[in-house]
Amino acid sequence: MRPVGRSASFFASLLLAACGGGTGNGNANSGGATPARGTLLQSPPKLLSTVTSPSLLLELNAATNQQLLSLSGTPVCDILIYDIRYETVGGANEATTASAALLVPTGLGANCTGARPIVLYAHGTSTDSAFSMANLQNTETLFLAALFAAKGYIVVAPNYAGYDTSALPYHPYLIADQQSKDMIDALAAARTALPLASATITKDSGQLFITGYSQGGYVAMATHRAMQAAGMTVTAAAPMSGPYALAAFVDAVFFGEVNGDATVSSTLLLTAYQRAYGDIYSSPADIFEHQYASGIGSLLPSTTPRSQLYAQGKLPEYALFSPTPPDPEFAVDTPPTTPANLAEVFALGFGAGNLIQNSYRLSYLRDAQSNPDGGWPSMTTGVAAANPGLPWRRALQMNDLRNWVPTAPVLLCGGDVDPLVFWLNTDLMQRYWSSHAPGTAPIRVLDLESAASNNDPYATLKKDFAAAKDLVAASAVAQGAADGGAFAVAEAYHATLVAPICFAAVKSFFANP
Repeated sequence: MRPVGRSASFFASLLLAACGGGTGNGNANSGGATPARGTLLQSPPKLLSTVTSPSLLLELNAATNQQLLSLSGTPVCDILIYDIRYETVGGANEATTASAALLVPTGLGANCTGARPIVLYAHGTSTDSAFSMANLQNTETLFLAALFAAKGYIVVAPNYAGYDTSALPYHPYLIADQQSKDMIDALAAARTALPLASATITKDSGQLFITGYSQGGYVAMATHRAMQAAGMTVTAAAPMSGPYALAAFVDAVFFGEVNGDATVSSTLLLTAYQRAYGDIYSSPADIFEHQYASGIGSLLPSTTPRSQLYAQGKLPEYALFSPTPPDPEFAVDTPPTTPANLAEVFALGFGAGNLIQNSYRLSYLRDAQSNPDGGWPSMTTGVAAANPGLPWRRALQMNDLRNWVPTAPVLLCGGDVDPLVFWLNTDLMQRYWSSHAPGTAPIRVLDLESAASNNDPYATLKKDFAAAKDLVAASAVAQGAADGGAFAVAEAYHATLVAPICFAAVKSFFANP
């Protein structure tokens, strides 16, 4: 879920799945009354750049962006990129500020000005505290520009509290209430900024589409839920590869199905939940091994690259758990060997220098046995455990999204062998909605691994996905891989393979929800 870089880098950067005590103030306006949430903090908004359609086409013609060009087609509109800053709240509802990118289509194309729909986009996980969606060199932004803004959509892309210029000293990672408020506040500020934006006659049509990938898939769904509860208009939503069934997902990880980049997502989750709820641990040493406990509460996000954090011994790159079972009963889960196609990924999560104490892992597993999730490992109630005893499991239950039903059209997109954000998240949401939905809103689920059916609107995208996997495997074999390229495909799966195809599917879905 970690966005940076260029086209391939973007999807490599979306990788993180999905995923200290005290809250701090974080209020940039402590000298006077705090403005209301969603208040725009600069007027007019700051214009950062103007991207013409010919210059965007030139960028897309670069070798690294050829897939993006084939998915998006030729740009039609010029794009004005603004930086907007606004009032919002942190994980403990403390007043703070955040920023967002506002991409406004303009130009002579028939669909570039006048009343245009808005795409509200939630980005994937970043460990870079300076992260900004207002930079076209961030390829996540490039995707939004090519697929949406250059086609006539207004794009609002929050950076989230805790990033860029935000006054909050941490990021409220996967806290549904806060992250949805942040998104709603960014949208309010963008709607205020739009008529103030210089030299544009582009207006809000009132149509609102919500999407996001990985962490952003979760944030997009949480935002849809919050807006629906508040009676706000959502035209359609398309969460992609998100950790929606968060409680079940983390249970699976503790039972040994360790997802890729779990050390980062676990650190972000535990420390954010401690900030928000205050009861996850008395001291970080209650959960984290002693060599990591000091300073981990403020470690992420950081201006220090992850590679340096690993090299400095502040975080292990792979080893979430000890290779020694916390109890002989859990030897089969340390690590599990099934399903075979993910066994190698799970095994990376166990090793010397692990992050999480074995004693805490055992406490978690005992609580999961006593208070099992209703959807994993077996289907009972289909929802998170009703009364977990462990504080972290209670917080995960509070932030699990298996508790609502959409009334606007929804597309869920992903791949069912994703090693970073497991397909169980999409599967459990689909099952929950199937058993609770009133049948008024169409809910589509796109598994890129599924066979194309007759009149399948995504048949071509599924073929493109299969071809891309074959190319990654063949390249790995050519470089000496002895496993037929299976591990290379697993490494590329979430970020490089699934993400671009899901973005294209969302583009199609929003055109005809």
